[in-house]
Amino acid sequence: MHTFGFVVHPLSIRDVARKYTFTRHLPDTWVEAALNLMSPVFVSRVTGVRSATGAEAPGVLVGVPLTPGQMARYPVERCYQAILAAVELAAENGAEIVGLGAHTAVVGDKGITIAERAEVAITTGNSYTVYTAIEGTLRAAQVMGIEPRTANTTILGATGSIGRVCALLLAPQVGRLVLCARDRTRLEALRDEVHDRHGLEVEVSTDVGDSLRAADLVIAVTSAIEAIVSPGDIKPGAVVCDVARPRAVSVDVAEARDDVLVIEGGAVQVPGEPDFGFDFGFPPGLAYACMAETMLLALEGRIEDYSLGATLRLEQVEETGHWAAKHGFGLAGLRSFERTVTEEEIEGIKARAQAAALSGC
Repeated sequence: MHTFGFVVHPLSIRDVARKYTFTRHLPDTWVEAALNLMSPVFVSRVTGVRSATGAEAPGVLVGVPLTPGQMARYPVERCYQAILAAVELAAENGAEIVGLGAHTAVVGDKGITIAERAEVAITTGNSYTVYTAIEGTLRAAQVMGIEPRTANTTILGATGSIGRVCALLLAPQVGRLVLCARDRTRLEALRDEVHDRHGLEVEVSTDVGDSLRAADLVIAVTSAIEAIVSPGDIKPGAVVCDVARPRAVSVDVAEARDDVLVIEGGAVQVPGEPDFGFDFGFPPGLAYACMAETMLLALEGRIEDYSLGATLRLEQVEETGHWAAKHGFGLAGLRSFERTVTEEEIEGIKARAQAAALSGC
């Protein structure tokens, strides 16, 4: 039996209240000042993760007291030191392999330096995140009546490690593919890689709005610290799978667009009776795919560095999907902004999208 660790951090100043409830009454500037003075913290022990094979994987959660905004502003070496201190704390509490959650997985060189300096194995969890993102998007397309092979598809953050593999895996399954990111040179290199591998022509764009307006399917895997998808960007009836943490899709979309389906990428049902001892905003038993990958590696006894750097291997994505099936992990239905989407709601979204199309809106 192997023990895993997972590094969490607040996605915003308000998120600090998930651990320290009294902070919801304090000004944001006070809370951020307090975070600057804090060392990594032990968050909880994870129990009850039990594979369909009977294997178990206990775990520990540790916290880095930095928000994405702070990580973006601070020197990368300061961020490395904070993350490494959290990894060491996990190791002191028994972890043999540690997953980097949310923004800690994208700081600097996406886990490589952390893995080189750490005394335990490290993963970003990105391989299983890719697997579940594509699985979730295709499942949502099915319930919305969208045929992927004729669908206009956009990947936001396409040049990142997750976005690149999503592009390579989705290209032969969709009708038209648009890759969107900030760096045109890297976009064009990815376009050529997709063409060389699949013989397919894809389009590139550095404009989020332009890349989204005709899209039937969207996978958002950006590393931006603020939401970049607004209500006016999305086509009626579209499916948007938001894998990014912090979210790429503005919460305004949930309020203003009841004719699109926005789903959370990477929400996974963990087998057994898992108790995380911490509120992720999920119902009991659910975890992010990046955390689930760390559990899978522990259950498999693969105590090794995995899913590191800007270039993920397709073989690793497929391997994590195989492990998930073996151990009983699976998508947790369709969720949107921390709540389950019902069949009735999906039918309502479809009806409103059809009405918008008929009216020419």
